[in-house]
Amino acid sequence: MTTTAPPGAPEAADVLDLHLRLLDWYGENARDLPWRDPACSPWGVLVSEVMLQQTPVARVLPEWTAWLRRWPEPADLAAEAPGEAVRAWNRLGYPRRALRLHAAAVAIRDEHGGRVPDEHAQLLALPGIGAYTAAAVASFAFRQRHAVVDTNVRRVQARAVTGAAEPAPALTAAETRLAVRLLPDDPRTAARWAVAVMELGALVCTARAPRCPSCPLADRCAWVLAGRPAHDGPARRAQAWAGTDRQVRGKLLAVLRAADGPVGAAELAACWDDAAQRARCLDGLVADGLVEPLEDGRFALPRS
Repeated sequence: MTTTAPPGAPEAADVLDLHLRLLDWYGENARDLPWRDPACSPWGVLVSEVMLQQTPVARVLPEWTAWLRRWPEPADLAAEAPGEAVRAWNRLGYPRRALRLHAAAVAIRDEHGGRVPDEHAQLLALPGIGAYTAAAVASFAFRQRHAVVDTNVRRVQARAVTGAAEPAPALTAAETRLAVRLLPDDPRTAARWAVAVMELGALVCTARAPRCPSCPLADRCAWVLAGRPAHDGPARRAQAWAGTDRQVRGKLLAVLRAADGPVGAAELAACWDDAAQRARCLDGLVADGLVEPLEDGRFALPRS
């Protein structure tokens, strides 16, 4: 019996061609990153995936190395106060990720004997671990077959398969179904395919300046064949930084990270002149569990 692809989906022969081209390209062009080393532990893979969310590889590399040197196993991090994770997060941004990693480390120690679980459902049940991270760790640490769909993957799929300049503003069910359909059947090959698509989006099929002449899919890319039509959806605006609450929160946390102990209100006040904005941001940090107010009026990184 012959089966055909759903409307708009690539045929089996096209999918096989995608696999051959992209896996060959990845074999020759993949970056040498420590979390891709076969000797890297599942914990190292988990840490890398959390750090890499919304943060470039170049900024993650030194912090990942320092983190694994200090906390080579989940139990090592779990034994420390969560504030130490926030301190070690340094300037990676979105510091709540540090708290999520600490909470996951505690759960791994207490519920899984200190070993990162290899079952997708157990990974997904860890605190702070969402669908993307669970699929990524199951794929990259345990060579399982899961659709790993990040921004780079969505962009490659949008262009190469559907002919759109950019994916939808948020992940859609159709994108996930397409990612599943494109997965090779063999689990280990599927895991390699997942990272290869991500790598193509990071190095070649980039958001602002795609290097189409260097792309192994250029002669069959739906977007290129359509004449590279412009994105016709809502404009994607770059996030501002200067003067925003994000900047103020970062400055407040920087003071607390640099301190050997609790910090007084006057020390925090010195980092930002706008008292109302500073107070609002400090309240937000407390609400997020990133700062702990003490009874004597001082503030500290979270201790429990």
